[in-house]
Amino acid sequence: MTAFDGRYPYEAAVTAYGNGGFRFADMSHKGSILCLPTGVHAWAPVNAEQLTVDDFAQVFSDLEPPAVLLLGTGATQVFMGAEITRAFQEAGIGLEAMATGAAARTYNILLAEKRKIGAALIAVA
Repeated sequence: MTAFDGRYPYEAAVTAYGNGGFRFADMSHKGSILCLPTGVHAWAPVNAEQLTVDDFAQVFSDLEPPAVLLLGTGATQVFMGAEITRAFQEAGIGLEAMATGAAARTYNILLAEKRKIGAALIAVA
């Protein structure tokens, strides 16, 4: 197993989550991640309630519409406010908020089906 240092340059299924991090591509990472067509990236947010539009800058630059971003909001589902929802609508990207476990499982299925998909996953304990 190797350590994840900020970016893995390929799309990869999430093989495990919990204990504050994720496993993918035979690697592990402590903290939150973005899973995008450009690869798997470290992501700073730790709490869904404190997310801002700026936290999704890489999503808006790397995920081309029409696409969907699955937002894993931690242990429980948290819906995003009007500002974030509007930013995704204006970008032509769908936003689906759900608990991180559900988002990781859904991401894996849609990735295997070759869908235009991304996931922003907040780590859970």
